[in-house]
Amino acid sequence: MFSAGDMAVYPAHGVGVIEAIETREIMGEAQDYYIMRILDTGMIIMIPTKNENSVGLRQLISKNDIDKIYDLLGQRNIEIDNQTWNRRYREYMEKIKTGSLFEVAEVLRDLSILKSDKELSFGERKMLDTARNLLVKEISLATGMEERLIEQNINRLFEA
Repeated sequence: MFSAGDMAVYPAHGVGVIEAIETREIMGEAQDYYIMRILDTGMIIMIPTKNENSVGLRQLISKNDIDKIYDLLGQRNIEIDNQTWNRRYREYMEKIKTGSLFEVAEVLRDLSILKSDKELSFGERKMLDTARNLLVKEISLATGMEERLIEQNINRLFEA
């Protein structure tokens, strides 16, 4: 359960703040909703409070898990599937939609490794940016560090 003022992560959109919890009547049924504003875009999302788990709404990553994220980003002994870019894109999009920062970190790592071997498609470049932005924003808010510093830390991991 979240309260007004809490930070939360909404899958594929990133970190937002719960601005209010309101009861609204929609199609004749009264229901409680989180009114959430996504920090990056300003988008307002209404999430039924009873659906918070099914939509993947979660708290910010813990500081303990951030080291695990950096470890995952630093792994290089992985095998990238030799599938077509659009199949890879769909697979990576599914990972981003889970809302798990670990899955988002895998997408960033895999696409960064792939980028060093060959040119990424437009969709893959956009997804790489999305994964990086989601990761940087959440780690920044969880640690209180500037986004610029988090991005530098992540970039250092991928320098050859």
